[in-house]
Amino acid sequence: MLSRLRASLMLRPCVSACRWTHTKEKGKPLMLNPRTNKGMAFSLQERQILGLQGLLPPKIESQDIQAMRFQRNLKKMTEPLEKYIYLMGIQERNEKLFYRVLMEDIEELMPIVYTPTVGLACTQYGHIFRRPKGLFISILDRGHIRSILDNWPETNVAAVVVTDGERILGLGDLGVFGMGIPVGKLCLYTACAGIRPERCLPVVIDVGTDNETLLKDPFYMGLYQKRDRSQLYDDLIDEFMEAVVDKYGQDTLIQFEDFGNHNAFRLMRKYREKYCTFNDDIQGLYSHHVNIYYLKSFKILYYAALGIANLITMSMVEKGLTQDEARKKIWMFDKDGLLVKGRSQETDSNQEAFVHESPGDVQSFLDAVNVIQPTAIIGVSGAGRLFTHDVLKKMGTLNKQPIIFALSNPTTKAECTAEDAYTLTDGRCLFASGSPFDMVTLADGRVFTPGQGNNAYIFPGVALAVILSGVRHISDTVFLEAAKTLADQLTDEELAEGRLYPPLSNIREVSLQMAVKVVRFVYANNMAFRYPEPKDKDTFVRSTVWDINYDSFLPDIYDFFSFSTQITPPPPVMYNTGPDFPCSVST
Repeated sequence: MLSRLRASLMLRPCVSACRWTHTKEKGKPLMLNPRTNKGMAFSLQERQILGLQGLLPPKIESQDIQAMRFQRNLKKMTEPLEKYIYLMGIQERNEKLFYRVLMEDIEELMPIVYTPTVGLACTQYGHIFRRPKGLFISILDRGHIRSILDNWPETNVAAVVVTDGERILGLGDLGVFGMGIPVGKLCLYTACAGIRPERCLPVVIDVGTDNETLLKDPFYMGLYQKRDRSQLYDDLIDEFMEAVVDKYGQDTLIQFEDFGNHNAFRLMRKYREKYCTFNDDIQGLYSHHVNIYYLKSFKILYYAALGIANLITMSMVEKGLTQDEARKKIWMFDKDGLLVKGRSQETDSNQEAFVHESPGDVQSFLDAVNVIQPTAIIGVSGAGRLFTHDVLKKMGTLNKQPIIFALSNPTTKAECTAEDAYTLTDGRCLFASGSPFDMVTLADGRVFTPGQGNNAYIFPGVALAVILSGVRHISDTVFLEAAKTLADQLTDEELAEGRLYPPLSNIREVSLQMAVKVVRFVYANNMAFRYPEPKDKDTFVRSTVWDINYDSFLPDIYDFFSFSTQITPPPPVMYNTGPDFPCSVST
């Protein structure tokens, strides 16, 4: 169509890319494609030219009215899962309207499209299924993954989020039902950082499940077999990684999500120097504001939070401690108890750096708190209410301002509630959770806003920076830089309210500022491969943000140029071929 001229002239770069993608669609297909559907917002000219007249009611609506309708319908709903189904339905029909609604009420709706509701949606995935999203690759497809990627309709993918469904949040092995996690993550790539949705690809790799309930569920949608833990698993992941970079390029971002710990750590070690990849469950989030003021004197007790422990160690070293000094301040506790030398249970090789001499008789987490006397307790294992009332009271006794991070998801798996943490420490604790808790009012009238230590504060901004700068290998220092940037955006007033993170309502600006800082960092440290290097990093980053406003699908209509002077062809040249045959030829 003629609209390709606009793409070639680059009059509107962001819009032209969308128009170029959809130039072949007319009529009903325009309305069935969520990337092009505008519902009743198609103009009269678009309806007439694109074969839509009569397929829609005659009213022409603005996006404002459409958003108002959906927001009102959402407010009538009380059950989170009902809201999730309704929101995902909008995404399936009208992508720009979905992100408009999500971004305008991100504080209310992020817990619906992401934790904690996405966990519930995953457990019910086969029962609420409407339309497939993302790419499903099974172990039976090995040898053919490249051709499966060719089936994906978008060719300019920049970010892939992949799971094998073995450890979905704190819910365990959900197999292909875990697809809700990559879909939810990539929703936040777009909502928080403005990454174009057509450049995002959610993937679930199905190697079976060890969840007996799912294997007996007639609505389960994956392979009815036990999880394959043989060499075939590694071969499948290898093939997947190679196929992605072969199809989309070496700088394609591949985020591993909710793999079992035994696979997550070894796959990160295996791939991090070969591909542009990270695992935010391992290279996770911590509050750098706490770090700035207290870190040298910290003593931290973790429940299965090895990734965060490694980042904290890096930050302590940055503050002047040696690596050995930093590691001595960190204690690990897992399902088998405190991680100490001589423990009868086998120690994971990833934990060896944090194995210490036994400090005494420790039989429980409370014993560990009593003996070690930590400044901070941090949990991410999904163990449930590990931070008991006695643990919280003891933390309040030991510390003027105890740090309590109950980061497990969903809410039912959190190590403690915000109310217990604030109440049992007399409001003196610094608290953060993985899933949101309501504000807490103490008996004396003080009100605290629990911080949500959601990695959504980190991964969208980091992903945007990595995509824009062409980073090929993501160092832990990138996440350290991101955490510093996050801390810098927290005001004194917000700290006084008990916040450890900026309000979710500001997360788009938080993500963009983080992307700018990370872009500067990777270029300054020779990690970027996209040249020429942009001079104005802020303008560069913001110019790429996806626009939720509707595009026009009218073709370019124009006149040919008219010339001011008439060009007259020259007269023919006459010549003879013989006495009786004169001939002429035009020049």
